[in-house]
Amino acid sequence: MKKTIYLLSVLVLLTACNDDFMNRHPRTEIGVERFFNTEEDLKMYIYGLYNFPGHGTYAADGGTDNQATTSGAVEIKNIMAAANPSSSTVTSGWSWDRLRSINLFLANVGRADVAPDVKAHYEGLARFFRARFYMDKVKRYSDVPWYENVIETNDDEALFKARDSRDLVIQKIFEDYQFAAENVKTDQPAGALDKWGVLTYMSRDALYEGTFRKYHNELGLASTANTYLQMARDAAKRIMDSKEFTLHTTGKPGEDYLAIFRSGDLSTNPEIILATYYDPKEVTAGTSEWNFGNYEPSPAKDLVLSYLMKDGSFYSSQSGYRTKPFVDEFQNRDPRLSQTYAYPGWELIQTATYVSGAGIYIQQFNKNFTGYHLIKGFVNNKEADVYNDLDYPALRYAEVLLNYAEAKAELNEFTQTDAELSVNLLRRRAGMPDFNMNPGTEPLSVAKFGNISALLHEIRRERRVELAFEGFRYDDLMRWNAGKVLEKIPEGLYFPSLGKFDLTGDGVEDIYLIPSSGSIPADADKEVNSKGVKLVYYRTGGIDDSNATVYLSNGTSGTIITTKSMGTFVEPKYYYRPVPVQQITLNPALGPQLFGWE
Repeated sequence: MKKTIYLLSVLVLLTACNDDFMNRHPRTEIGVERFFNTEEDLKMYIYGLYNFPGHGTYAADGGTDNQATTSGAVEIKNIMAAANPSSSTVTSGWSWDRLRSINLFLANVGRADVAPDVKAHYEGLARFFRARFYMDKVKRYSDVPWYENVIETNDDEALFKARDSRDLVIQKIFEDYQFAAENVKTDQPAGALDKWGVLTYMSRDALYEGTFRKYHNELGLASTANTYLQMARDAAKRIMDSKEFTLHTTGKPGEDYLAIFRSGDLSTNPEIILATYYDPKEVTAGTSEWNFGNYEPSPAKDLVLSYLMKDGSFYSSQSGYRTKPFVDEFQNRDPRLSQTYAYPGWELIQTATYVSGAGIYIQQFNKNFTGYHLIKGFVNNKEADVYNDLDYPALRYAEVLLNYAEAKAELNEFTQTDAELSVNLLRRRAGMPDFNMNPGTEPLSVAKFGNISALLHEIRRERRVELAFEGFRYDDLMRWNAGKVLEKIPEGLYFPSLGKFDLTGDGVEDIYLIPSSGSIPADADKEVNSKGVKLVYYRTGGIDDSNATVYLSNGTSGTIITTKSMGTFVEPKYYYRPVPVQQITLNPALGPQLFGWE
């Protein structure tokens, strides 16, 4: 298969790069005269720069309103919970080794004996990676030093330079993107970056910068926001106009969305702009049941509330929507909800460390977890060769359509024609009504994002639902100036009281919530339901109740809660990170700290 051939070639090249080149020559004496001579050399080096997303991305919404997490590695969660975070305690991220590798390539690509268009292709790829590197730095620090040459250890002027302005660095980033978009080729093997992948990232980052400037007055750059919104629009439109991609659909709205995230071969899927391919004979996908919802991440109720009703109306318009039981929450909803969350009556096939009880799944509860479970990206198969072969859709055409729609709406250009070109395609794939150009505003969305147009509220909803658990939510909240959303404690299922409840939708009770002071009976003494199945017991109490295994917001009723507090999001400070104090000690020109950091 095409993808297998490609993956094997990458592995060979990377091995050759590590053993034959990088390890043989010290970084300060890399022996460029023995490398950078052929196209194979250039390809080998560029493959070594690949760092595209994989299955771990399904946990990347952790700490946002999409996903609760017990992980201690979520930076913003730790910052918000800290008494006084500072440049002495927030010290990750200031690493420049990758940039040196990129600039080394750019300094030597001209030596290769290849055709000019081939040379420009590889230069474009390296400049793409530099643009991505710097975009990540700007997101953290805003102002950073721009380097486009290899810095030697005796170059004091470069080593001890001050930070360059965000505006200058962003201009340089998009010069790199533009060069890449014009020179990277389209006819690349499956899994290799091509022009369309470059344009997708360009659109994503231009949308980020345009909206960040628009909604963050502390930068004083709002007057230039439209420049980047127009870039986002135009990059997305180039992909759309190419007719190279369409949404994956087989006319099965209850299956087509989820199928993208359960495929062992995305190489022929028309929606995939770039995928991370796996072959169990060489490199396994690394997927497991950890993302299902019983390990560190677990999906949150707040996202459940965002899915529309099947008729396109707001779920929050339903009477008592906040206190609907689990079974009722999934009735007559956007079909993507039941292709993202485990729904009442969902059948579990795989059983493993964090997931047990094959058959019709009964939600499993535990401390600090919501009780919701994620089936998007979950391999519901017990065969190792199946779940180790799962490809990851690193770039989807769906994102391009959403980038286009949002940029057009931010520019006050969004029309019915634009809806037909973008969000209506997504909704029709899901079997939902077309986008309403006069949708009204939902109080839940207004509470998050304030006074923006009703169109923008709905485009943001569509983006959230379509791209849920693909690693977009945190950046989206940051660029929309909505950090305060992170203060809300993630919630889970609602229970009106203690007692017995049906979770599978068959009308038969499955679980028994008892007081935290109660004792769970021995297995032989547990009550049996009308199907002859023993009830699952949970001791229930408030968040401070050490005897409880399920925490309810009111102790004996309410929503499952995952933590006592999410802390405080300090604005605008926490939209950025400090330069680590050790770095300013080495180079005082990097100071002073910005936006209230010390």
